[in-house]
Amino acid sequence: MKDHKIQKLTLAGALAALTTVATLLIQIPSPTKGYINTGDVLVNLSAWILGPLYGSAAASIGSALADLISGYTVYAPATLLIKAAMAVVSYFVFRRFSQKRESFFALLAGAVAAELVMIFGYAVFAGVLYGSVSSALLSVPENLIQGVFGAAASSAVYEMIRKRSRKRHLL
Repeated sequence: MKDHKIQKLTLAGALAALTTVATLLIQIPSPTKGYINTGDVLVNLSAWILGPLYGSAAASIGSALADLISGYTVYAPATLLIKAAMAVVSYFVFRRFSQKRESFFALLAGAVAAELVMIFGYAVFAGVLYGSVSSALLSVPENLIQGVFGAAASSAVYEMIRKRSRKRHLL
């Protein structure tokens, strides 16, 4: 039991670091003072691999660290909460749709649900931060682009990992 917790904690740390790197690797600045990135791929993967507790910790810490490192400090607290919520939603929607067996549809459903949380979360944050509904609405298209990529890529990457790890009895 103790070894299993240590393994999960170690994997969570590694996934948090990978989330930070994936978020920093490609950053496309947006007109609403945020940026489009590839970190959501790791947010979903962390949830599906580690579950809601460790997965949300890895996803949120890794994403918030990327905000701090890249100078988007004002977004870090919101990112911490939004990415944690994304991971939890992604995990539970995925599990709900894959009760009989894991399928690509379940992965995609979990990822899409998580990306909707992201789009809504950052719209609310932008609205509060800038004090206007129009600012909130301006963040939606860029987050939609990031969400579509994140959902498709995370589902595809997880399928590849799952197929390889089944051969090695890892997942």
